[in-house]
Amino acid sequence: MPQNEGHPHDGAPHPRFEEELGAVLRTTGDGFSADGRRELVEGGLRRGRRRLMRRRLAVTGGALALAAVGIGGVYGGSLLDPAGDPTATSVAGPPRPAPSEDTGGGKENRPEAGVPVRDIAAVLKAHTPAGKWQFDGLEGRGQSVTGVYDDGGGKAGVSVGLFRAGTGGEAGKDQVTCPDKALVRYDRCADGQVPNGDRIMILQGYVYSDGREETKNWRAVLLTKDGFLVDVSEYNAAAEKGAAVTRENPPFSLSQLKALVTADGWRPLLKKLGAPPQPDPGTPQRPPVPSAAAVQATLRSLLPKGAAVMSHGGGDGHGYVVVDDGRGRSLVGVDVQPSAGKSGAQLFTGAGVSTLPDGTKVKSVRQPGEKGGAGVVWWSVDTLTPQGFRVVVSAFNAGAQYEAATRDEPALTMEQLKALALSPKWHELPLN
Repeated sequence: MPQNEGHPHDGAPHPRFEEELGAVLRTTGDGFSADGRRELVEGGLRRGRRRLMRRRLAVTGGALALAAVGIGGVYGGSLLDPAGDPTATSVAGPPRPAPSEDTGGGKENRPEAGVPVRDIAAVLKAHTPAGKWQFDGLEGRGQSVTGVYDDGGGKAGVSVGLFRAGTGGEAGKDQVTCPDKALVRYDRCADGQVPNGDRIMILQGYVYSDGREETKNWRAVLLTKDGFLVDVSEYNAAAEKGAAVTRENPPFSLSQLKALVTADGWRPLLKKLGAPPQPDPGTPQRPPVPSAAAVQATLRSLLPKGAAVMSHGGGDGHGYVVVDDGRGRSLVGVDVQPSAGKSGAQLFTGAGVSTLPDGTKVKSVRQPGEKGGAGVVWWSVDTLTPQGFRVVVSAFNAGAQYEAATRDEPALTMEQLKALALSPKWHELPLN
């Protein structure tokens, strides 16, 4: 992708969107100057991190997340992180408390240690059009602030988060990369590099991919070359979840989102972000898993002939493809957990469970899809060896779970899914 140009991801031209976004990506403020030391996912950003990561649609996570958020989990876990909630279906964060007037707030709403929350709110107000604001409690320190903005056209929830992403390499890049539409419902998205070396993503999407609520989520994320993330979301309702839609679209245009996320006012606040706390020595470490590239390559190699791969993606330990054998698109995903442990055996009970001669348990399930797509069915084969090596394979009769079915059945039969899950190739992959 040429530098300074947008990268549209919606598959169709939208001149007004692309013209405005082109201007967004061609201009930005000065670069940030700060010292980032650790990656976001390794730090102690607990609540702020979970909110950011569960919104992000770049998929990482555990086997139990297969049906929950696409295949494997964030556009964040990790839309789900390894210990994430397997029933989560939103690409946005968890519900937040109702806001109080911006003149104060209760202790129960105080953010975690970090930047003075009142300062975050002040920068937010200073770089948005005139309007009435209400905020959550503004006492104490934290890394994010949530408010309700009203310009007379309807109340709109707005949130800003400031995070360390790390330095060098690919740290934080997934946060400014448009997600695959196979996993996340959105209207338009573009990502690119701005002249000062920072990267930006702007996405016009929804809180829920399954359409249970039509709340829109327009989002801008800036990754500075110094390893910080500025993450802004706005909604066409007073709250991210559970609130009635109050206006057709969120209040800020693409240019206004760009001006907000690239504002110079964030720079002194980013410098105040302390180094992430060291993890508790007793905190369990994430078990090693195969790399994203290894999982995706192995999945593609095991597909039946005639299944053309239309798109693919995933993260460490899991991957997915959208295939088309000439009869319609079908989403297929795999999750590999080399150290699932014996505790996973409790899932292998009831109908559809068998035990192979070597002791491997196999559970085959056919059930309706769970993300709102009309006529979608979900077929899965879950396997667990006596040593605790678990592989789960799922297939759907649509290119995305939230879309209507494109065919009567998934592109792979149950026998093909079983053969794929039991392939010895998964056991040969090197672990990270």
